[in-house]
Amino acid sequence: MAHAAGSPAAASRRRWWHLRQRWRMVGVFEVNQEHEFYHLTCMMKEGMRAAIQATTETSGQDTPAAEEFKVKQSHEGFEMLTFAASAFAKVRRSVDVTGEEYVSSFCSEDCYLQFVSNSKSKADFFITNDKRFFLKTQSKREVRFLLSNLQAYMDHLEKYPHSLLVRFLGVHRIVIPNQMKKYFIVMQSVFYPDDRIDIRYDIKGCEVGRWTDPDEGGKQTLKVLKDNNFKGQSIALGQEESWFAGQVKADAAFLQGIRVLDYSLLLALQPLHADELEGKHSFANLVVRTTKSMDLDDTPAGSDPPSPPAAAETMAASEAPLQETHDSELQEFLEHHRRLLPDCKNAIHMVDGPDHRYFVGIIDIFTVYGWKKRLEHAWKCVRYPGRAFSTVRPAKYSHRFCQWIQDHCQ
Repeated sequence: MAHAAGSPAAASRRRWWHLRQRWRMVGVFEVNQEHEFYHLTCMMKEGMRAAIQATTETSGQDTPAAEEFKVKQSHEGFEMLTFAASAFAKVRRSVDVTGEEYVSSFCSEDCYLQFVSNSKSKADFFITNDKRFFLKTQSKREVRFLLSNLQAYMDHLEKYPHSLLVRFLGVHRIVIPNQMKKYFIVMQSVFYPDDRIDIRYDIKGCEVGRWTDPDEGGKQTLKVLKDNNFKGQSIALGQEESWFAGQVKADAAFLQGIRVLDYSLLLALQPLHADELEGKHSFANLVVRTTKSMDLDDTPAGSDPPSPPAAAETMAASEAPLQETHDSELQEFLEHHRRLLPDCKNAIHMVDGPDHRYFVGIIDIFTVYGWKKRLEHAWKCVRYPGRAFSTVRPAKYSHRFCQWIQDHCQ
């Protein structure tokens, strides 16, 4: 019997139809049974469930041990290899991603989503249905590079818990005998939660090839604008400006140290609602955000982290002690490169300005300045004399990247 037009089942179908239409407009497609990658994503889902369980059972080994610590698991029709499982579990804990949340996102009954962008990358991008985590296919060379620098990456995140580098949460390989071998990495989405985000940028700090036509229609792709689209605009961070510029400089110095170039700053902005603006300045919210910031931060050797006021003291605080406490804690943040984190699950990639919330993250850190890039640099010097292009020495790329941030922040 057909369902009535007003029945719950019909309403549910209409709701999902509208949701799929919205996804299509932004270049996100449900990987359903008719999709070419459906079986691959089913294997990813099954493999991820087993890998997370195995990591839980072998927790305690937090060092990467280069590429040697691997977990191989056989499934019906394929096998999955997980690299440095416990090391990546440590990264997940550092951003407060529990095992239950990880399983819930990756292993729910809902289909993964395919992300289609205007990026030049040939990689395939998938997103968990809740849009919290990315899965991206990578070459064997890129995976080896990440694993060989994993300890340095983790050391940097430990030194700078508020680093803007994208958080890598897992590296895996799926093999179907005699058919396919795919490497993929798991990343935290920089743009989560994406409610009210309607404009996104990919910034490299150069000009050649850095324009996207914002009015181009007819393509089901998520429009990510570039450097030249950002001309005449600024990132208004207010009191967070100096911290932000300093953290970009620290992250760029790390990438220069491992001889990487061509990385990007993902940038999106979201207007703050009136209630968010009011709540941001409340003392209760300050305590919550202070506690969150300290939980994520490192503490200098031989010192104790400053403690937020106790609940009873918070209730009884007068305006004078409140201002004194506020000023002293902010001073501590400045001294130790801390910042007040928004009270959101993915706060590590968010910075609040006076009027907007900015989503920021540094991605694509796999391009090494080897002989191929040196040749490309020489060719572009002839092709684009006097112009700024992306293929330059890591030191120059780092300096130019930081200069762009400095020039566009206020």
